[in-house]
Amino acid sequence: MIKKHLVTCSVILVSVVILKLFVCSTTERKSAMKSTRFVGYLAARTEVNEGYNFADESMPVANKSVNRKIKVSLWRHSYNRVGSVVLHRKASEIFPIIEPILKVYGIPEDFKYIPLVESGLKSGTSPKGAAGWWQFMPQTARDYGLKVNSSKDERLNLRKSTIAACKYLRDLYGELNNNWTLAAAAYNGGSPRVRHAINRQNRGNYYLMHLNRETASYVYKLIAMKEVIKKPTEYGYHNVYVSYPQPAELLAVN
Repeated sequence: MIKKHLVTCSVILVSVVILKLFVCSTTERKSAMKSTRFVGYLAARTEVNEGYNFADESMPVANKSVNRKIKVSLWRHSYNRVGSVVLHRKASEIFPIIEPILKVYGIPEDFKYIPLVESGLKSGTSPKGAAGWWQFMPQTARDYGLKVNSSKDERLNLRKSTIAACKYLRDLYGELNNNWTLAAAAYNGGSPRVRHAINRQNRGNYYLMHLNRETASYVYKLIAMKEVIKKPTEYGYHNVYVSYPQPAELLAVN
């Protein structure tokens, strides 16, 4: 009887130990999966595209820091993070209007992604006072021919604000050694800040500069936006073109 009781206790003890080992193993596995989810994404993206560029200036992806930054930016712009096709819908609405204007002013087509980065996932006026598709500050908007007052705000007019943005970008390009990547960075951080960051070590290469966090990530955001719009399925966006408006509907966009 005692022997039978001991056997029963042993079986119960072994079962408890096995159960604890299983629970610990499952918890550790979930934790590992969670911590390696982003790393796994980066590894998966490594083979997709090594030819990233902005305005025909290639990104030096051989640089480890640059390589990681673009992968982080791509991940942040993927469907898993955005969770909507709003960026693609907006692109279909505004690109047919923006592209011809950029061409007339001699601005590289890649600059059409600025409005998506600036206001693609948000709208209204920023805490600093910037507004519209191109997120112009009031005085900068006025400097480039837009009316901004209590009764009218042309920053909200897509065509007029795009023309103003083209004029501004041309000035930035001229100020920054005729370099479009630096002009894009200056659109975010201002030309004085970008000029100050140019030195012998980086020789005017944006990707090697030490800039404030927002400006340092800005061109990466533009390139990531370009990638997800041009190759939606590679970044988790599916059936994004189903909701695209018909050409006639584009006429209603200001």
